[in-house]
Amino acid sequence: AMAETAVTPTQMVFRLPDNVSLEAGAGILFNDLTVHFCLRTRGRLAEGETVLVHGAAGGIGTSTLRMAAALGAGRVIAVVSTEEKAAVARANGATDVVLTDGWLAAVKELTGGRGVDIVLDPVGGDRFTDSIRSLASAGRLLVVGFTAGEIPTVKVNRLLLKNVEVTGAAWGEWVMSHPGYLQEQWAEVEPLLASGKIAPPEPVLYPLDKAAEAVASLDNRTATGKVVVTLR
Repeated sequence: AMAETAVTPTQMVFRLPDNVSLEAGAGILFNDLTVHFCLRTRGRLAEGETVLVHGAAGGIGTSTLRMAAALGAGRVIAVVSTEEKAAVARANGATDVVLTDGWLAAVKELTGGRGVDIVLDPVGGDRFTDSIRSLASAGRLLVVGFTAGEIPTVKVNRLLLKNVEVTGAAWGEWVMSHPGYLQEQWAEVEPLLASGKIAPPEPVLYPLDKAAEAVASLDNRTATGKVVVTLR
């Protein structure tokens, strides 16, 4: 999975803006384009809406915090497990940060009881039902992954009673089944990176001989931001 030389289709190669390093670039495509797909295509983010993201100090989480405002969000709420991760979330652009313990009540208070328009959830697990409860009327819960390990289920009466949606957001499948979509995404994201409206990520770098530690940091959920292995 890690090599100095790789072969890839030309449509999956992108020219980075001058202000984005190769190391940062390695942290852009998968995470940032996943988040762009989630908010733009699957979440239908409208100007001024409130976005909440779980696992906000991780790779997908920090991408959401960096990108959401540039894509139209008026408020971005980060859910994290520790004060250390709260600092990471704030540094990446969160307008509000809440801890996982009691997060639903905190979000309800922050929004005056209204709830949020979009929840972006790469975590899953036992907070899934509360994510549905956190949605405002016509809100959208975007299912991105299950880093908590448990794949949750949903009782569809909750969707009916609140007029809300649970939506799958699998970027890789969409890219494979929609030729040209990557180029459409990059045509919007690249100018935002070049202009500074979206800050490039500051990945955590590991040398190749510590690749196992890099993978372990993802597995044990100690990683903050995007993890990148440097080959040279």
